This record gives sequence, C-alpha cells and structure tokens, in this order.
Amino acid sequence: MRKYDVTVVIPAHNEEKYVARCIRSIKKSAANFGGTVEIIVVCNRCTDRTAEIAEKYGARVLFNEDRCIALVRNTGIKSAHGRIVMTIDCDNRMTKGTISEVYHLIKSGKYIGGGANMRFERYSVPLWLNDMMCRIGFRLTGLYCGIFWAEKSTFDAIGGFVDKRAMEDASTAKMLRNYGKKSGRKYTVLKKNYLINSTRKYDDLGDWLYFRLIFENFGTMIKAAFGKNEDYDRLLDKMFYDYNS
Repeated sequence: MRKYDVTVVIPAHNEEKYVARCIRSIKKSAANFGGTVEIIVVCNRCTDRTAEIAEKYGARVLFNEDRCIALVRNTGIKSAHGRIVMTIDCDNRMTKGTISEVYHLIKSGKYIGGGANMRFERYSVPLWLNDMMCRIGFRLTGLYCGIFWAEKSTFDAIGGFVDKRAMEDASTAKMLRNYGKKSGRKYTVLKKNYLINSTRKYDDLGDWLYFRLIFENFGTMIKAAFGKNEDYDRLLDKMFYDYNS
C-alpha cells in the first residue's frame, strides 16, 4: 500500500459541475508543495457524473449513502493513506500554498490541527455581512472550520468528525482543540492561505439567502434547540443533503 504525505478528502453529492475545479485547485497546491498528495472523492448518493469526472482527474473514488456530512467525510478519512488528512467541500477551492502551509504547521510540532479562513469567490453587501459574521464568530470561538487538517492518527484518535447532521464542523474543531491540549499542541488557523468559498447557492437563491432562512425559520430553530428536530431535519435536507438532487 502506497503512503502519501497528505490526503485530501472531498465529500460530494451530485457535484459534476464543481468536482473538476476543486481537484484542479488541489493539484496546483500539491505541485507547489512538492510532496506526495492523494485525493479522495467520496460520492454521496450521486446520480450524476461526479465519480466519472473525479476518476478522470486522478482522484480515488469511494461511495457512501449516509445523509450526514460527518459520516461522508469519515469514509474518506478512514481510507486515507496520507500522514496528514485535509478535508474540503467539493464546490470550494484551496489556494496555491495551502498544502505547504498545513504540512509545515504540522511538522513544527506546535499544532494538533486547524482550519482555514474563508473568502467568497465574489462579494456583495449581504455577502460582506455574511463574511464579517463568520470572521467574528471564528475569532471569538477560535473554532476555525472551512478546510480541516490534522494528522490521520489524530483523526483516528478522536473518532473522525463528530456524528452530527449540522454544526459538525464546530463540534469537530472543539474535539481537536481539546485533544491537542493533552499534548500541549494548539488548534490554529492558516495565516497565509484560505478557502475560496463557493457562492453557488447565493447565485441560485439570492445573496440574502441565509439571512432570509434565519428569519423564515426562526421558529424551527427554536424548536430544534429544545430537541424537536423534524422540521429542522427537513430544512437540512432541502438546503444541504438534497440540494443538488
């Protein structure tokens, strides 16, 4: 079995329009890095050409049927052959120096892992507001998400991503941070590179999308906070798990 310096895991649900550009961004970053990089695309309930295109661009393709993004990512992490594992959503892209920066931060021995700041691929007033809210939230909590990265042994030790249909990213960041404290290593964020965040849902549904969703579904979110999740689960399916169906 071949070993790699880095494995990048990409969860994908009917992403034939975006999988090639995501892989191209990873390959550019891999070329800048110079080490060995494995790319895994985890096709989740795909009925389009995502798997075919991913294989054409040199990715290893796995399959998963769960309606839970954490379990989709974990399918890739468990099968990864890289010492370091990174995750990125299929409609997003990484910048040229991303893999190199992750590798050197891990190699320093100071960090258990981390996330990345996010920048939209285009901007408008509502997208700037959305961006500012994310930046403030990340700065206050220190739970940076976007691109996740850590050694495979670390992901294995914490059991991979926390098994939740929503907010699994923040929960996983907290798990990594707490695990790092045991060995005196910090959870951090990339300083020189960032995630290029897709605006495809805003392009389809309008730039005020998430503000409108909060306003229209405030009652649903309150009920979910008290454990009544039926309406919230339907909203998650509509906006995430069945979005490209």
